[in-house]
Amino acid sequence: MIPLSPDHSLHYEILRQLSAARYHGADIGEVLEAASKIDHTNIATFHDVFAALAQRVDAQAQAIDAVRHPISARDAFFRAATYYRAADFYLHGNPSDPRIDELWEQQQVAFDKALALMTIPGKRIPLSGDGFDIPAIFYAASDSSTAKPTVILGSGYDGSQEELLHNFGFAALERGFNVITYEGPGQPLVRRKQNLGFIAEWEKVVTPVVDYLFTRPDVDNSKIGMVGASMGGFLVVRAAAFEHRIAAAIAVDGVYDVHESYSKAMPPPMLAALKAADGDQVDKMVRETLAGDGIPLALRWGIEQGLWSFNVDSATKWMELTKAMTLEGIADNIQCPVWVGEAEADQFFLGQPEKVRDALGDKATYVVLTSKDSAENHCHVGAQVFLNQLVFDWFEDIISK
Repeated sequence: MIPLSPDHSLHYEILRQLSAARYHGADIGEVLEAASKIDHTNIATFHDVFAALAQRVDAQAQAIDAVRHPISARDAFFRAATYYRAADFYLHGNPSDPRIDELWEQQQVAFDKALALMTIPGKRIPLSGDGFDIPAIFYAASDSSTAKPTVILGSGYDGSQEELLHNFGFAALERGFNVITYEGPGQPLVRRKQNLGFIAEWEKVVTPVVDYLFTRPDVDNSKIGMVGASMGGFLVVRAAAFEHRIAAAIAVDGVYDVHESYSKAMPPPMLAALKAADGDQVDKMVRETLAGDGIPLALRWGIEQGLWSFNVDSATKWMELTKAMTLEGIADNIQCPVWVGEAEADQFFLGQPEKVRDALGDKATYVVLTSKDSAENHCHVGAQVFLNQLVFDWFEDIISK
């Protein structure tokens, strides 16, 4: 694949924005033009370039007569929202940075304007969880009240429910499925508005979503699927171990043990201190690493995002919380079939999907996606159409049995 930046983390994030183009979330030329202005030695330029692009496209969207040209306005607002989210991506190392909330408010305003212009407008649905609120958005496949298959879409470590519409949502709607997206603790809106970090007990998030779907006459309760992206590949499979009204789960990709994956990404001296349970030394090394100039961008972002999304002030606390994020001891509780993907060149969870496959046995459909289909990246970014073909064809086959 042609590199989009000398830095792999930046390459991946640029490709991530490009991937939204097929499903109304970006335009290829403007993303590539933005990418050409990013200085890989100065991460601040990533924010600056995408914030400027977001503002430009947002202004264009607002100038469109949405009554006469609703599709044009819709797509422009969706693109602006994508670029506002991109501008936020590398900012979480300083939780007090006002841009973290400002950009999210701007993306939400733009996204909601686009929602209102959809043929069947998406609707934000506030749901209540166990000690927290769950922001959700429901998208009806048609105006008909006939009960239809429905797909629950959830993200992971850093993704948003708005992004999920462009990843999987439009593809599901095209196939006649209703869609509901949501966010739980640790994820964008819940982390910002409720100051809550990730929890392992993800069934506490998913079950209220399923409860809501069961109240809708246009949802076929026997044909509810659930997709989890990135770390969401762990979260949805964990939820399926306790929420048995799900007909099928899709892990993009499989994650058996979050703690194992994140700790292995640490430099060897840091990992040795972690294994020795020397928390003070781990935290000291992390502080020194983040203060240095030579740290790889992917490692810096991974640590900063972990502290922010788990809402803790030390790496030791973060790693301690991830220990509960494992399928060990609960995989046998899963009753539904599970599609388990693996990316050949996954930079975060390589090898984890095989462990999920082995734990689930004949309940798992295990699929390795490779560079032959340009699908080797984490979450198969850059191959979204191919990925949706695989997962939704599988889901249709499951619910048709």
